[in-house]
Amino acid sequence: MSTEVKVPVLGESITEATVGEWLKQPGEVVAADEPICSLETDKVAVDVNSPVAGVMGEHLVAEGDNVEVGALIATIEEGSGTAAKPAAKAEAAPAASPAPAAAPAAELAGEGDAVVLSPAVRRAVLEHGIDPATIKGTGKDGRLTKEDVLAAAKAKKDAPAASTSAPAPAAAPSAGRNVERVKMTRLRQTIAKRLKSAQDTAALLTTFNDVDMTAVMETRAKYKDLFAKKHDVRLGFMGFFTKAACLALKDVPAVNAQMEGDEILYHDYVDVSVAVSAPNGLVVPVLRDADKKSFAQIEKDIADFGARAKDGTLTMEDMKGGTFTISNGGVFGSLMSTPIINPPQSAVLGLHRIEDRPVAINGKVEIRPMMYIALSYDHRIIDGREAVTALKIIKEAIEDPTRLLIDL
Repeated sequence: MSTEVKVPVLGESITEATVGEWLKQPGEVVAADEPICSLETDKVAVDVNSPVAGVMGEHLVAEGDNVEVGALIATIEEGSGTAAKPAAKAEAAPAASPAPAAAPAAELAGEGDAVVLSPAVRRAVLEHGIDPATIKGTGKDGRLTKEDVLAAAKAKKDAPAASTSAPAPAAAPSAGRNVERVKMTRLRQTIAKRLKSAQDTAALLTTFNDVDMTAVMETRAKYKDLFAKKHDVRLGFMGFFTKAACLALKDVPAVNAQMEGDEILYHDYVDVSVAVSAPNGLVVPVLRDADKKSFAQIEKDIADFGARAKDGTLTMEDMKGGTFTISNGGVFGSLMSTPIINPPQSAVLGLHRIEDRPVAINGKVEIRPMMYIALSYDHRIIDGREAVTALKIIKEAIEDPTRLLIDL
């Protein structure tokens, strides 16, 4: 007797998904509620769990196929089944040893796959010539993430023994110039459509300012240990900028507004979308009622978003809504950028890297830790004066954090 596995309800307005990867192969033992398949939706990856314990039956759809909610995608059969053939995996590694560079290609081609890889991980493996079987995954259920591959590539490059194995990679150019064609994930397709739509629809403009980070850095240095001890979370910069943004949005409500038809919706609350890097692309979970939260709660929520984005466990509910976005490109080394708004929102704050620069302070040149900040906004509903004023409020609150405590 077999049990049908169907695509579950994925969330409001989402009727279709793409099969990202099969986590269980036919014949493998499956526990009840164990993930057997990963689906990529417009917003997040969703695991499909087995409704019963048994043996993985037939895959009725392939990786990369589009499936609708309620569609039959697999069956679970009765029986004890077998494990995932560990002996076959052990034999596969020695067979590939004479040509290390060929091992990832064989595994990616699906010939006796030893490791199931997502498209992003597959691309990284091919680019860096890493054998995925040699990497320990840090993702959910031990899955490999793109970060795992990049870390392994860096370790391989930095290892002293790399010089002895240099002759093998040197032969790669003789094989010719290769091009890999990889289908865009559903999430990447959605990101592309939304960003292009924002450019085509909104009247985008960006205003810049720079911020002296001295006061915030001194505050963090003074209280970081006490903060971590009391709240069990690190005191970061995002708490300060989130609080400063809430202050600015309360004073300049147009920056927290949205256009809907011929009407403008003004919000008396601030739900901040926090741009977070995930293995399959950028996602923006929402920090709800940020204006009412403490520094500690903001930092905890952001840390939780980051961890769950890496593990692929963010939910649809985490992504819904948002009235304003903060994107921190500084963690990747960005000096300055013009961020694009996250529709239907009307503004986004871009943060960048901190670097020591000479600035004039009371008639004297001093070296200060400076950061460029940018506010991109929809000029259809936000005037230049309002945008500049909001960014100036953020700048002043960061340079004098006391303002955050007394609501100035």
